[in-house]
Amino acid sequence: MTLQERLGQRAVFLRAIREYFYQKNIIEVDTPILSQFGNPDPALLNFVATYHGPGRLHQKPLFLITSPEYHMKRLLAAGVEDCYYLGKVFRDGELSSHHNPEFTMLEWYRLGFSLEALMDEIILLVQMLTEKNLAVEFYTYREAFETFLEINPFEATFDDLLALIKKHNIELGFTPKDRDEAFDLIVSFLIEPAFDPEKLTLLYHYPASQASLAKIVTDDAGNLVGKRFELYWKGLELANGYEELTDSHEQRIRFENENRSRKEAGYRAVPIDEKMLEVLDDLPYCSGVAMGVDRLMMALWGKSKIEEVVPFGLDEA
Repeated sequence: MTLQERLGQRAVFLRAIREYFYQKNIIEVDTPILSQFGNPDPALLNFVATYHGPGRLHQKPLFLITSPEYHMKRLLAAGVEDCYYLGKVFRDGELSSHHNPEFTMLEWYRLGFSLEALMDEIILLVQMLTEKNLAVEFYTYREAFETFLEINPFEATFDDLLALIKKHNIELGFTPKDRDEAFDLIVSFLIEPAFDPEKLTLLYHYPASQASLAKIVTDDAGNLVGKRFELYWKGLELANGYEELTDSHEQRIRFENENRSRKEAGYRAVPIDEKMLEVLDDLPYCSGVAMGVDRLMMALWGKSKIEEVVPFGLDEA
């Protein structure tokens, strides 16, 4: 495929996304790329912009956004209805064949939608964009662990998880520091590869500790689970969605805990988004999801490297 053909395909794809939301009467919004607040999640690291010289405009550092989420929630709390963002986001520490530090994200919010309704919509959107009637599989987090690893993640101890990692010869070069880090590694190395790559697979009802921005509910077995899902296809994680938390006090506690985790991991704490917290209690009942557009293009076009679907990879930027 020539560069011209790649850019042509990409342009058609982005236009199809916008057409879908136009037909649904969902408005496109712009949000700041630079923010005075960071993302405290230790797994999502901001790039930090600083000013030097006589032209500096701000004495404090500014953060390139890892997602438009916080700003979009402020818009929703202010009365904006269903909306989407299609544009660039930035994440430090992510560079591989499947990751570029700068990438294109599609994020949207649906008022009155449960997590399950949003899962149905993302299936509809992907099938429309790919023009494929893809088979779909659903697993709760517990079902996936029990199906593929014969272990209940809610009953497993930290030692059980470490033993599982050792049993499957996962070479890390380090020891996971807690259950959540062990869970992440097990999902990445053992659960995701077990999914049928030809089917859209939705993994949902994560442990409560794995859903920092989602509502927490009790499942049928009495476990606290986050109303969160992730979407997989062709061996790629494509999307992450939540039924959104609307409790500012609880969200502040989670942000502060994440900042503590950052410090324990050797990272600096970041200023949390006070403007979002000020209005979070006014956020209407809704669900939202973020999808990696470049990865979806990779899956659809059978590419193994993200550089094959973007105009410029990091080495050419």
